Amino acid sequence: MGALPVFRWRYAPDGYATRRQLRAQGLRPGGQDVAAQLERPRRRRGPLVAYLYRVDLAKPVRPMTPARRAALAKANAARRLCPSCRRDAGYVIPTSLGTCVPCADTDPHGPEGSTL
Repeated sequence: MGALPVFRWRYAPDGYATRRQLRAQGLRPGGQDVAAQLERPRRRRGPLVAYLYRVDLAKPVRPMTPARRAALAKANAARRLCPSCRRDAGYVIPTSLGTCVPCADTDPHGPEGSTL
């Protein structure tokens, strides 16, 4: 496989799209390899890179089945469950805290644990 074609930001030809652009059209890459890349130059840092896929090879998004919907709901519910107090926090528990905000505020040693 050769090098990918590289286009400057906003100058990609028609027929290419990012994952988000494909999703907005109801499509997915469908197993195809990255066809090209887009680069946006930045000062004092490396360029921002976005990968492009061919729209003509994209496949329709798979429909959400009842089983997939139930699995997704279960996974999201698990992300809201506080491991300390075992209550549904009503929001996704931040990984930086590891617990719900009230539990994190009452822990005298912080999220790192004991200071001994």
